[in-house]
Amino acid sequence: MKLEFNPKAEFDMIAIGRACIDLNAVEYNRPMEETMTFKKYVGGSPANIAIGASKLGLKTGFIGKLADDQHGRFIKNYMAEVGVDTSQMPIDNDGHKTGLAFTEIKSPEECSILMYRDEVADLYLNPSEVSEEYIRKAKVLLVSGTALAKSPSREAVLKAVHLAKKNDVQVFFELDYRGYTWESQLETSIYYTLVAQQSDVVIGTRDEFDVLENRENGSNEATIHELFKHSPKLIVIKHGVEGSYAYAKTGEIFKGKAYLTKVLKTFGAGDSYASAFLYALINGMDIDTALKYGSASAAIVVSKHSSSEAMPTVKEIEQLIAEREAVYQNK
Repeated sequence: MKLEFNPKAEFDMIAIGRACIDLNAVEYNRPMEETMTFKKYVGGSPANIAIGASKLGLKTGFIGKLADDQHGRFIKNYMAEVGVDTSQMPIDNDGHKTGLAFTEIKSPEECSILMYRDEVADLYLNPSEVSEEYIRKAKVLLVSGTALAKSPSREAVLKAVHLAKKNDVQVFFELDYRGYTWESQLETSIYYTLVAQQSDVVIGTRDEFDVLENRENGSNEATIHELFKHSPKLIVIKHGVEGSYAYAKTGEIFKGKAYLTKVLKTFGAGDSYASAFLYALINGMDIDTALKYGSASAAIVVSKHSSSEAMPTVKEIEQLIAEREAVYQNK
C-alpha cells in the first residue's frame, strides 16, 4: 500500500499547533531540584516534526501563534533558519507568553518534563488566522493533539482539518497526548476521536490510543476495527522497545522493529519518528521502509541531548538502518 499525494502541491507538509521552548537539563543523572543549568531549544511536537521533516529535505510550513517576546522571536528565527516557512505564524498581541518545558534527565529510564502551559500563546491561535489558501498548497496537514486542548486553538485546528479534507490534502494526526493540558481523559477522547475519524493517517503510542478510546489496556485490533469505519487509511501504533505496527485499511499489517541504541533521554522520539515516517511516505517508499526510517530517526534523537537540533539527515538515518540490519542478518 502507498498513499497518494498531490504532486503539484507547493508544500510537502504544513504542521499546525504548538511551538515552544525546551529547556533541557545539561546536568545528567540528577533530579531537577538539583539541576542548575539548562540548554534552550525550540520544542513542541508539531514544531519538532516540521523541523525534522525540513532537515530531511521536505518543504514544510507551520501554522502557529507566537508570543510577542524574546522566546517567540527565537522560535521563529530558528524555524526559518532550518527552512520552515513561518509566514503563517501570527504574533499574539494580548500578553500571552511562550510555553516552557523543563526536562529532567535522571537516567535513560527516568526522564520527565515539567511544562508551563497556562495561558500560552500557541493555544490562542484563532480560526480566522487559518488560511484555506495556505492549506490548499500542502500535500499533508500535520495535526498535533495538544492543540485541541483549549479554545480557540481547538477550533482553529478543526477548521484546518475541514479545509484539508475539502481540498484533498492528506491529514496526519500525531496524538501527542499531554495530560496536564486537558481537563479530563473523557474530554481528550471526545476531541481526539473527532479528529482521528477525519484523518488519513493516525500515529501514536498504545497508551495514547487508550486515551483516544477512553479506556485502559485497549487492543490494537479493537482500535483499528473502530477507526477503519471512518476516514483513516493507515494507523500506526507504537509499542516502545517492542517496535511498532502499521495497519492498512486494505487489511495489510506491517511490523517495524525498534533499533536499539545508547539512550540518553526518552523525549523527542515520537516527533523524530513521525517526521522520518512522513518523509518516507511522501517520497513514495513502502510502509515497511517508512517504519524503518521512523525507528532509525527515533533511535538517533534519543541518543542526543536535544529534540529539534538532533533531528537527523537522510544519510544518518540510512546509515543507521544499514548498520542495524546487517547486525540482525548476521545473528
